[in-house]
Amino acid sequence: MTDLAPLRRALLSVSDKSGLIDLAKGLAGHGVELLSTGGSAQELRDAGLEVRDVADVTGFPEMMDGRVKTLHPAVHGGLLALRDNADHVAAMEAHGIGPIDLLVVNLYPFEETVAKGADYETCIENIDIGGPAMIRAAAKNHSFVTTVVDVEDYDDLLAELDANNGQTSLAFRQKFAQTAYARTAAYDTAVSTWMAGAIGQDTPRRRSFAGTFKQTMRYGENSHQSAAFYTDGTGRSGVATATQHQGKELSYNNINDTDAAFELVAEFDPAEGPAVAIIKHANPCGVSRGASLLEAYQNAFDCDRTSAFGGIVALNQPLDEDTAKAIVEIFTEVVIAPGASDAAKAVFATKKNLRLLTTEGLPDVTTPITTYRQVAGGMLVQDKDTGYVGMDDLKVVTKIAPTDAQMADLLFAWKVAKHVKSNAIVYVKDRATVGVGAGQMSRVDSALIAAKKAERMADVMDLPEPLTKGSAVASDAFFPFADGLMEAAAAGATCVIQPGGSMRDDEVIAAADEAGIAMVFTSMRHFRH
Repeated sequence: MTDLAPLRRALLSVSDKSGLIDLAKGLAGHGVELLSTGGSAQELRDAGLEVRDVADVTGFPEMMDGRVKTLHPAVHGGLLALRDNADHVAAMEAHGIGPIDLLVVNLYPFEETVAKGADYETCIENIDIGGPAMIRAAAKNHSFVTTVVDVEDYDDLLAELDANNGQTSLAFRQKFAQTAYARTAAYDTAVSTWMAGAIGQDTPRRRSFAGTFKQTMRYGENSHQSAAFYTDGTGRSGVATATQHQGKELSYNNINDTDAAFELVAEFDPAEGPAVAIIKHANPCGVSRGASLLEAYQNAFDCDRTSAFGGIVALNQPLDEDTAKAIVEIFTEVVIAPGASDAAKAVFATKKNLRLLTTEGLPDVTTPITTYRQVAGGMLVQDKDTGYVGMDDLKVVTKIAPTDAQMADLLFAWKVAKHVKSNAIVYVKDRATVGVGAGQMSRVDSALIAAKKAERMADVMDLPEPLTKGSAVASDAFFPFADGLMEAAAAGATCVIQPGGSMRDDEVIAAADEAGIAMVFTSMRHFRH
C-alpha cells in the first residue's frame, strides 16, 4: 500500500453545508480540483470558488428529481481504480475516467426526517443511494482515496494536508475509511429499523444496531475493564442528551445509575407535583413526592440515609436553591434535573466534584422503545417496560378495600417497584418510600431487608416505630406463598398491591383477610433483571 497519497481532485457532495466553504478554500489552496453536485456546487460558486459539475464529468444531467446523478462509471471508476494497477490505469485512459482522490459526502438527513415524524413517502425520499455507494467505493480504495463523511473531520483533513504537503498518510486514510463504513452501517441501521416499525415487523429476520461515539470512559464497571459511551441518535431526553454544568467526567457506573434515576423520576408527572428519586447501584434507595422539591428530597433521603451517601439524585422539576443546599449536605455523585436555577448552580459550584446535569425535558416513559442486552452468541431484544396501571385496572381481592389514601400509596409503590431489581418489595407511606428490598432470590428476603432498613432508619431518626407501620407495600411479581405477604404484615403494612396469578392466590388472599389487610391485583408484573 502507498503511504503518502497526493490529493489532486476532490468530489464534494454534501447535504449538510456546514463548513463547506472553508473546506473548499483550504483544498483549493493546495491546488485541488473541485467537483460537486447540485446545491453544493452552487454554494461553492456563490463563494467565488472554481468548481466543475459532476454532470460535466459523467456526460449525463442530474435526473429523476436528483435520484440519479453520481451513479456512473466516470464517478465510481475514478474512486475505485487502483493507481498502481496497469489494467486499471489503461481502462481509465480508454474511457476517459479521471481519478478522484478525495470524497467528501454527508448523507441525506434520513434520521432527522424520521425524528420529525415525517410520513412514509417523505422518509423514503430521504433515503440516500448515491452517497452510500460512493462512500463505500472510496473507503474500499483507501490505499489511494481519502473519504470524509463528518463535518467535524474537515479541520483534521486540512491539517493533514498542511502537514504532508497536500498528501494524506495511509494511517489517516485507514482511520477515515473505518469511520466511513461505520457511517453507512449506522445509516442503513436507521433505515431498516424505521422500516421494520413502519410495516409492523416486530421480529425482522435481520436486525442491526448502531451508535455514535460520545466519550471514552476512564474504565467500565471495574478499573480493569475498558469502556466507552455511544449515543443512539434518537434524541430521547436523558443522560445521553444532558448538559453537564460542572464536576468530573461521568463514569460508566455514573451514566448507568443516572439513567436509572431519571427514568424512575419521569414516572411522576411534574404537573402533579415535585418528585425526587435517589439511586444507588441502579436501585432506588428513596423516592418521594412532596409539596416542594425540598420536601420530596428530604423524604426520599429519610428512606435510607446510609445508602443515599454517594448516590444519584434525580428530580422531575428544575432544581432550586433550597433543594440544592440540602443535597450538598452529604456526598452526592450526580444530580440530574430538567433544569436548574442560577442560585442552585451557585450552591453546587462550591462542590467541584459534584456533577450537575440538566435536560430539556423528562424521558418519555409512555412510548415504547427497543432495548437490547447482549448474551453469549446473541442479543436479547424487547420493548422497554412502559406498562401502566391506573385505578380502574386494579381488582380488589380481599374483604377489606383500600381507602383512597391507601390506593394513592399503592399506585405510588407500584411505579417505584417497576424500577427495582427483582425480587422487589417496596413499602410506601404518604407518597414516600419507607423501605426498599431489591434483587433478592427470595421475595421473603426482600420483604425482610426492606423492613430492616426501615427499622434502622427509625433508630437513626429517633422515631417511636418504623415508618412501615401503616404503610402500603408493592411486590413486582405475585407472592407464590403467603410467607412474603406475612412478613410485610409483620412490618406493619396495611395494604398490598401485587400482580396476582399464583397457583396459591386463594391462600394468599385468605392470609390477607385473616391479617385484616386490603389487597389489590394488577394482572401485570414488573420483573427487572
